[in-house]
Amino acid sequence: MEVILREDIDKVGVRGQIVKVAPGYARNFLLPKRLAVEATESNKKIIEQERHAHIRKEAKLQSEAQDLSKLLNGVSVTISQKAGEADQLFGSVTSKDIADALEKQNFTIDRRKIHLEEPIKQLGEFKVPVRLHKDVTCEIVVNVVKEE
Repeated sequence: MEVILREDIDKVGVRGQIVKVAPGYARNFLLPKRLAVEATESNKKIIEQERHAHIRKEAKLQSEAQDLSKLLNGVSVTISQKAGEADQLFGSVTSKDIADALEKQNFTIDRRKIHLEEPIKQLGEFKVPVRLHKDVTCEIVVNVVKEE
């Protein structure tokens, strides 16, 4: 079944692209969640107009993300946690903790944009990538110190 994607979907395609998918996948997942529409002539015209509007919006978001990236580069965040004898943390530092620490420094960053491969479980200094936009990524420094 041919559908036109209305959103970027991993391993399927990007917004505005006409893709061929299994009928069940389209009928049970893509169409009910409004992630895609059937590939008819009228839908193609509507999607083309939406695509132009989306391109303008995307360019604006990307420029805003680049400005924020310039501000965030070199930002250092200190998080204090309880630790044991061998500098092993009793808990772990997650992306939510980092987002909260950035919030205290007046940076509003969604925790899902902070990419930790796994939670930090040791004391020390770590470079953490923050993906502000699909094309804009910056790094912040996270210092994990022992709570007094």
